[in-house]
Amino acid sequence: MLTGSLPQGAPEAPATDQETRVAARVAELEKRLGDPTDEQNPVSYARLLEADEAGEISPAGERVLDEAVLNADFVPREHGGRLERIDTLVRVMRQVFRRDVTLGLGYGVTSFMAGVNVWTSGSAEQRERLARILLDGGKVSVAYHELAHGNDFVRNEFEAKDGPDGGLLLSGEKQVINNADRAAAWVLFSRTSQAPGSRSHSVVFAERAGLDAGSYRVLPRYDAVGVRGCHLSGLHFDDTPVPADALVGDRGMGVELALRAFQITRSAVPGMALGAADTSLRTVVSFALGRELYRKSVMDIPHAKATLSGAFLDLLACDSLSLAATRAVHLLPDETSVYAAATKYLVPKMLTETMHDLSIVLGARFYVREGEFGIFQKHIRDLPVLSLGHAGSAACQATIIPQLARLARRSWFAGDPAPGSLFRLREDLPDIPFEKLTLASGRDALSATLVAAVEELPSSTPEERAVHGIALKMMDELRQLQEASLALAPENRTALASPATFALADRYAVLLAAASAIGVWQQARTGDDTFLADPSWLAAVLHRLARRLGQQPPDLPAAVDARLHEEVLRRFDQRRSFDLYNTPLAG
Repeated sequence: MLTGSLPQGAPEAPATDQETRVAARVAELEKRLGDPTDEQNPVSYARLLEADEAGEISPAGERVLDEAVLNADFVPREHGGRLERIDTLVRVMRQVFRRDVTLGLGYGVTSFMAGVNVWTSGSAEQRERLARILLDGGKVSVAYHELAHGNDFVRNEFEAKDGPDGGLLLSGEKQVINNADRAAAWVLFSRTSQAPGSRSHSVVFAERAGLDAGSYRVLPRYDAVGVRGCHLSGLHFDDTPVPADALVGDRGMGVELALRAFQITRSAVPGMALGAADTSLRTVVSFALGRELYRKSVMDIPHAKATLSGAFLDLLACDSLSLAATRAVHLLPDETSVYAAATKYLVPKMLTETMHDLSIVLGARFYVREGEFGIFQKHIRDLPVLSLGHAGSAACQATIIPQLARLARRSWFAGDPAPGSLFRLREDLPDIPFEKLTLASGRDALSATLVAAVEELPSSTPEERAVHGIALKMMDELRQLQEASLALAPENRTALASPATFALADRYAVLLAAASAIGVWQQARTGDDTFLADPSWLAAVLHRLARRLGQQPPDLPAAVDARLHEEVLRRFDQRRSFDLYNTPLAG
């Protein structure tokens, strides 16, 4: 059990600004985790693969994260932790995910997902108790769904019934809960009324220490294809008493509370997963440079070179959308609902496709479960898990679809563009406005950024002209999306919409990614990062996204491919991350 204080051996950076703190935290965590390619490191890829083969979460990895008090990163600063920004939490957790998705999810992200419900709507006492659990090294699980009902959690049967003493009685089962067997508390989405509708459910914060041990049990652990070391099991309650103050927020507000919490978790978790994709790209670059085929290195083969550059572009596009979504939580909380859903839908989907493309370059070694390239097959098994769970791809699209017609009517081509601060990687942000998150939006400043860019983008160089031309086509795509959304029949404005309507949500998410990348470049043009200031990467990202929309943009200038390839090799040689932040890595 931890003491709840920050580690004495690694003092916090001077509190001059948020960026100073997070840069120091990322560097500290990277140093503690060490070089993952060094087999003598207890948290190396080799040791992580051994834990995976045994179906365990890495004990050495958990010890390192305990020593670093990683749980403090899930606790707001006002409650004694480090959490002050969602985008900086993503950067910290990316260092864990680049080594092991199981360690990222199994050690702490589940606690973060559970905790957001309490930080959003919990009482002062509940927040204090949760903060103490986490800062003392405990884990908290969250249970929204039941296997019988999937993502339709309003149909859940698990109950929190009125008890004889004014408290509640927990009754029923929850399945596939991460860390159910070792959590100090559970956040349970529970039916509190048999009446139909969205007011029939509430959220309960149940602490294990206060429960009657004879009235509940942990169900057997599930075997999983991905994240094999995660403790996935379930809970069965048989009229287990909990006090009335275990309710989080008001009775009957469970759906609203869950949807508000999703806006934060859906924005954050996909960006964390970029760490695993970064490692996978790094692994395949190493293979391509060190292997010969047809008397050339694999890297000299045009298809392989293009695949690696394409994977790099996918990481930049996904990170741009992740950045906009996480910073929007602070700056545009009334618009976050749709951005979060788009991020949770598109980023895991793109990263999974990127991993498939990389596996083709790796060839037969993709199937090897140990050695230099073994970590690749682990990441390619683990990453798809992020598209499942409480916010699967279809559920995220179903969040977007009812908002399309409203956005098309009220916002697109009529609203103001997003503030530049939405796209500035390291600029300070206000506190997380948990209370200002709304369930639906009538505005979309991110799409307005795309529209405004058509008038503002420079066109002096061939690369800038390519950016401008594709942006213009993207704006036309938004106009077509607006027309299609306004024409949607009532039945196609719900979660039961037609497949064609789900395709509209897909197109919209891609346009948001394009707008995000444009915004990042516009703000980076005057910054210190010469690569992000170069229009080459933006031209290539937009070109790739345009093709994803079915467009056939003109070929890019040859200098663009050369610039991308050069940057891939530079970051590989200098051990720097392949995301927007270009972060120094331990290995």
